[in-house]
Amino acid sequence: MKYTKLNFMMSVLGIVIYITDLIVDIWVSVRFFHEGQYVFGILTVSFMFFGTLVVQCFSYSWFKADLKKAGQESQHCFLLLHCLQGGVFTRYWFALKKGYHVAFKYSSKTDNFMEEQIDQHKEVIDRMTDLSMLRLFETYLEGCPQLVLQLYTLLEHGQANFTQYAAIMVSCCAISWSTVDYQVALRKSLPDKNLLNGFCPKLTYLFYKLFTLLSWMLSVVLLLFINVKIALFLLLFLWFLGILWAFKKQTQFCASISMEFLYRVVVGFILTFTFFNIKGQNTKYPMFCYYIGRVLVTVGISIVFWVCPVSIFNSDYFIPISITIALSLVLGIIFLIVYYGTLHPNRNEETKPDEIDGIAAERDCRMKYFLME
Repeated sequence: MKYTKLNFMMSVLGIVIYITDLIVDIWVSVRFFHEGQYVFGILTVSFMFFGTLVVQCFSYSWFKADLKKAGQESQHCFLLLHCLQGGVFTRYWFALKKGYHVAFKYSSKTDNFMEEQIDQHKEVIDRMTDLSMLRLFETYLEGCPQLVLQLYTLLEHGQANFTQYAAIMVSCCAISWSTVDYQVALRKSLPDKNLLNGFCPKLTYLFYKLFTLLSWMLSVVLLLFINVKIALFLLLFLWFLGILWAFKKQTQFCASISMEFLYRVVVGFILTFTFFNIKGQNTKYPMFCYYIGRVLVTVGISIVFWVCPVSIFNSDYFIPISITIALSLVLGIIFLIVYYGTLHPNRNEETKPDEIDGIAAERDCRMKYFLME
């Protein structure tokens, strides 16, 4: 397990995408207010605030836990930085500073301090995994709702400016990058996990997530055109089911009860958009049920939209959107089957016991309790 120069460059690319996504979000919200679309502007700002608030809470709680583990007292400056929404940037500063030292300077030394080198690399990898988890949270809490909003405004008006196209492209890149980067970083941080090596498995996993997400988001947009209240009720109902599932699985991610409750709420929200293994168990049947339900709901929405055409919807987009939904859903399921059938790192291993409650789990290793896949 080694933090390489390529890993450092990928980390730099990660913060570039993060900053770009943040700038575009602010740009889009300002444009909405400037054009008099105050509802969309308020929604965009609300999504941003909700996502970053949750991320800052988790980031600060991890800082406190790490300082406590190291026998140090919690510093008030960290709390201030997180209150000013600078927690992620603070983590990036420490992680990139340490990562550069390990990747470019420390690796050039001799092997006399091999054990110390391993500890240095492990420390950087753990920091990057924390950042990957935080980006994943923010991507699904902020990026997915904003992408639905951008698609809705695009289809409602039939025309889009450069800002909307840029927002859609950046959101897609952020979602894709954070999802794949998270899986790679998580597996690299856990010694007992097989690495997600090779370009083909990563690309297949990316397409599986991207196509299933695209199909679902377009379906939600169509439902919003049919009836906003029904669409919101469906999303809230699915969110509630996701929270119930997290409570049923009794996740053990956080040390405090309040943060664990917040974590389960976030997990429920993520499950509204895509499937994750929240307990480290064999989830063949839950995943099967999840995507069977996704297919049925998607087909139901499409049928309703065909039967009850909406006047405010630009009819020129109707057939292309319907084809895109069906095609992306089919492709997403195909890539899912290919990934788990032939490319998953654990495909040749026997079914393992619960990695959360099993003997091999280490309570002081936070990554052991992250969302698995």
